[in-house]
Amino acid sequence: MSESLIENIVHLKNLTKEEYEALYKFTQVLNSSTHHESLIEDVIDIVIKVINAERGLFAKYDFTKDEFSIVTGRKISNETISNLDEFSSGILRKVVNEKKPILYHDVQADPNLSQFQSVQIQQIKSVIGVPIFRDDKIWGVIIADSQLNRKEFTEENLIFLNFFSNLVSLALDKIIQFEELEKENRILINQLQAVEEIPEMIGNSSAMRALAKLVHKVAQTDATVLIIGESGTGKELVARAIHKLSKRKDRPFLAQFCGSIPDNLLESELFGYKKGAFTGANTDKIGLLEAAGQGTFFLDEIGDISMALQAKLLRVLENREIIRLGDVNVRKIEARIIAATNKDLHEMTKEGQFREDLFYRLNVFPIKIPPLRERRSDIPILTKHFVEKFSNKKISIHPRAIKKLETYYWPGNIRQLINVIQRSLILCDSDVLTEEHIILEDQDEMKNFNGTLDEFEIFLLKKRLEQFNGNRTLAAKSLGVSVRWVQLKLKEIGEQI
Repeated sequence: MSESLIENIVHLKNLTKEEYEALYKFTQVLNSSTHHESLIEDVIDIVIKVINAERGLFAKYDFTKDEFSIVTGRKISNETISNLDEFSSGILRKVVNEKKPILYHDVQADPNLSQFQSVQIQQIKSVIGVPIFRDDKIWGVIIADSQLNRKEFTEENLIFLNFFSNLVSLALDKIIQFEELEKENRILINQLQAVEEIPEMIGNSSAMRALAKLVHKVAQTDATVLIIGESGTGKELVARAIHKLSKRKDRPFLAQFCGSIPDNLLESELFGYKKGAFTGANTDKIGLLEAAGQGTFFLDEIGDISMALQAKLLRVLENREIIRLGDVNVRKIEARIIAATNKDLHEMTKEGQFREDLFYRLNVFPIKIPPLRERRSDIPILTKHFVEKFSNKKISIHPRAIKKLETYYWPGNIRQLINVIQRSLILCDSDVLTEEHIILEDQDEMKNFNGTLDEFEIFLLKKRLEQFNGNRTLAAKSLGVSVRWVQLKLKEIGEQI
């Protein structure tokens, strides 16, 4: 057995009961710590208490830059010190240079140490310090000091801190490796998110890849999401994907369509009601917002709700609470809110049709779903998928059929494509789907149109406005013209009429 080991064993026998208890406590801290910042703060608190110091510091040392940075500084009063300048850089450097523990009972009497500015300002008298090694290099320094002549800072304290620092070194090595693995894992997850598909949504166009990236990122948060997209683009699929990719995935996903539903019925569905609240309310009923629990609640076509209901929904988002119809008790809700609309809510706020404060509460993280005409490269993949899904036999798709589908403007988006494919499969009596089987809306009307160019423009504009429920912005986008052009044409129609 080496002399140094025998000497250390002898010193260990001289440790106090408090020091042994501190070592035991620290081993428990090691088992519970997963990040080095929390470990180091616990380390300094233990050091201050055991050696009866007034202040403690853990400073990280960057040997490549030859500089220190504060990790944590603490006072005996449990106050945190965040300024490294309050401690002596000269003493820190002395520990690094000597690469061994130091102990001074009266720093002021030592001409080599009393010259340090921070020693004078803080009136430091006693100092004890130990280096922390990692990979045979000094990773950091622990310093404890006092304004009194601390005779309690003994050689046994030094031995205790030396053993203590060895334990810290082992712990840091384990925890830093864990943090590096955790960091690598986060990077890999982020990289996967950039290419991973959205559950139940098909397509590898650049627009869909960008959408998938946004969905994966926001799914990891509890942020309120506003999904914007035309009818038939798959807004509920995106909402479900956010839920399935979130930490709430094992909780309920509930949805409520808000369009064309009377206010009183929609309100009772959302908030629930108390027995006797209205005729027919024979029992208490829990609302969907409450029933969703810690899951996700999806409000589809939020732009269709009345101003009165908007005010009540604002309270839900601001205070996370509801009141059932006919009740006076406030109930807290925990569900994440995701809303969707095919309308321009920002424009509606300007026109006084939608509350501005509610819009900004909903619009925390907006996600716009691209219409099918902006992701035409996905049409072959989508067509193949739906043919396989709805056909009970193997059917190939003729290139001309694909070309016909790719050149259509798809005002009804994916929903319309599904209808077209189902119709074509009914018409197809062979194992090849051809362009003759593809029947598109307005196809015959446009083919048989015999009017002038101006008349055709008006005819086409009317059709698009009809397809987009009178939404001029969407109609203009589908035609590749400005909203101003649409407005002028409508004015022109009015003059003709």
